Amino acid sequence: MIPALMPTYNRADLAFERGEGAWLWTSDGRRFLDFGAGIATSSLGHGHPHLVRAIAEQAARVMHVSNLYRVPQAEELAARHVAASFADSVFFCNSGAEANEGMVKAVRKYHAENGHPERFRMICFEGAFHGRTLAMLSATGNAKYLAGFGPPVDGFDHVPFGNMNAVRDAIGPGTAGIMIEPVQGEGGVRPADLRFLRELRAVCDEFGLLLALDEVQTGMGRSGRLWAHQWAGIEPDVMSSAKGIGGGFPLGAILAREKVAKHLKPGTHGTTYGGNPLACAAGNAVMDVVMAPGFLDGVDRVARALWRGLLELAARHPSVVEGVQGAGLLLGLRLRPEVVNGDMQAAAAAEGLLTVAAGMNVLRLAPPLVIGQAEVEAALDLLDRTCRRVTPSAARAAAK
Repeated sequence: MIPALMPTYNRADLAFERGEGAWLWTSDGRRFLDFGAGIATSSLGHGHPHLVRAIAEQAARVMHVSNLYRVPQAEELAARHVAASFADSVFFCNSGAEANEGMVKAVRKYHAENGHPERFRMICFEGAFHGRTLAMLSATGNAKYLAGFGPPVDGFDHVPFGNMNAVRDAIGPGTAGIMIEPVQGEGGVRPADLRFLRELRAVCDEFGLLLALDEVQTGMGRSGRLWAHQWAGIEPDVMSSAKGIGGGFPLGAILAREKVAKHLKPGTHGTTYGGNPLACAAGNAVMDVVMAPGFLDGVDRVARALWRGLLELAARHPSVVEGVQGAGLLLGLRLRPEVVNGDMQAAAAAEGLLTVAAGMNVLRLAPPLVIGQAEVEAALDLLDRTCRRVTPSAARAAAK
């Protein structure tokens, strides 16, 4: 008999009743160090006083009014994001998939309004993940995710990640833009080379394409800068954001230059919940913390310490870990073929560490941005124990 809650997830048998900072407790009192952060979403950790207070105070006033009326909290949050980014205008929604859908619509609308409705195709990349809606499944291009849902939505052409020659070969008269994650999260925590990102910006300028960045997972400080593309010294034309932007409260956003945003006029796009007072109160609270002097420098410093520790871990456990990859506090342990990342994730949980499996047999680490050296050391110790748990028996025997 099917359960009341639709079984679309393979859930671990864990239920958490409270959290503080980077720690979570189950109802039976077990404590876990959270290095998954709700899949890079709980950017300020659990129970952050400023975020909790902002949500509670706003909830006591008004939670939702719809976009038929002005929402001052959204106006304030949009102005702050404009001031801190390349963007001239922001649209708020509820999730990363919704933000990506709107971003693709914005790219198509730009070309249609400029006399080229035939330009609607997006160049995407193998290993990408852009969401679970029908169009974003097609943008993702993963056959496993597409299976059973009918023909893919037209308009998405996939090329190898990091291959500039393939990008140029894929550009045709119907190409509208290039869509890329600065770091592929679900696809294996694979960072795009900074030179490659610069070349994408240049090729978009050369062919009149729009550069659309999916910063749903990499944005809002996770890389050590507010947006991961800033490390490459480039600016996109349009960008999606979600996950950490609301600190765990559902919030997504499309950030765009004026030349793109001006074509999304009344009636062209919308959302019921997006940008409501409660969501934007959460977003403003996150901005208060992330934009405070020294915060992003602290994220970068802690991320580098974690990176060094993971390299040492890999050197100690070569029968388990092949390498370390990622950027900022979105890092991955690339495991040997005989060590399955799902098994590694379960072993880490058994030791009291929450992680997230990713593509290419990678174990993903995406802790709250508020962690310090103590949490780094605790995580490295738990990962060391985890590696000892999953060391293949043949390698263990050879070590003797």
